[in-house]
Amino acid sequence: MEIMELAAQLGQAIKADERIAKMNEAREAYEKDEDIQKLMLEYNTQQIALAEEYKKENVDQKIIEAIEHRLDEIVSQVTSNPIFVKANEANEAVNKLMQEVNAEIEFQITGQRPCTHDCSSCGSDCGHHHH
Repeated sequence: MEIMELAAQLGQAIKADERIAKMNEAREAYEKDEDIQKLMLEYNTQQIALAEEYKKENVDQKIIEAIEHRLDEIVSQVTSNPIFVKANEANEAVNKLMQEVNAEIEFQITGQRPCTHDCSSCGSDCGHHHH
């Protein structure tokens, strides 16, 4: 069987995984949520205002600080929204699935498992060797 045929079959199998359906549902809920969309529109508007302020010859630091403060507030409101949290978790589950699929493909090609160990927790003295 051709590699691309197998890739198509793999893609269809991944598409059928429940994690993909959950991600799509969560993304749709995120995109339809009026509160989030209003905040994102304001965020984009504030970003434009910030860029415009930085272009001015006499930059007003108070205006910049006020805009940056509002941007922080918006990010906080969006990221604490349960709909955002659910969408983020669903995306992370799909990312993990894709990493696992890629790791398995790499193992089948090279005979070695890709490094997934995080040595930051052990100060790199755990005996794990990075390539």
